[in-house]
Amino acid sequence: MRSSRSGPDPLDPGPKGFAHRGLHYGAGFPENSLLAFAAAMEIGAGIECDLRLTADDRIVVFHDSNAWRMCSSPVVIGETPFAELNRLRVGDGPIPTLESLLTLIDGRVPLLLEVKVEQNIWRWIPALKEALKQYRGPHGVMSFDPRISRLLKTNHPRVRRGLVVRDKLTSTKRRLAMCLADPHFLAVDRLALERPWVAEARQRLPVYLWTIRGPQQRAAAQVHADALIWEADGRP
Repeated sequence: MRSSRSGPDPLDPGPKGFAHRGLHYGAGFPENSLLAFAAAMEIGAGIECDLRLTADDRIVVFHDSNAWRMCSSPVVIGETPFAELNRLRVGDGPIPTLESLLTLIDGRVPLLLEVKVEQNIWRWIPALKEALKQYRGPHGVMSFDPRISRLLKTNHPRVRRGLVVRDKLTSTKRRLAMCLADPHFLAVDRLALERPWVAEARQRLPVYLWTIRGPQQRAAAQVHADALIWEADGRP
């Protein structure tokens, strides 16, 4: 039985939770690839993914700041125009754009879109507004940087906004971040799952826990969260 929770959640993914960077495994289904997202959707899971901004303000679905780990290329995502990045490959396909992800999902499962901020905070909101303006499926935009949520509140208030919170964040910094962000939901480090502030936050807004990687972690975490963000053996 779950601990106390807030009211209904428009992003509720159901018992399958959110697949962290899609349902990825091995070279055939790389993280943050359209194949991984399609696989997650196939089992009825929501999708969590990472967003980065290119040098010419296109939004791509990619975790790292550079392409070395995923594409064996030293290029820096934020310093490279999209046309050049489009020549790289993640598995058998190109680096997905946010538009290609939205076209694939088409509202069938909820999306958690994590914005990776560098020295480009002021360029993010126009890019997000443009990419999301026609999308009607359930989605939320979140970030470790509380300014993203605050800017969304001011400039794009219809989007559900979230704050990603590390366990190691001091209580003062956490409170300041939550005050600045004024989020609709939290995505919380699973190491914080039994912290009193997590249960307190769930009285007011949904809390998702990341990243669940095994059945024991799942058993412990599902008591303290509204949804789990999982990968590998953390799959439900």
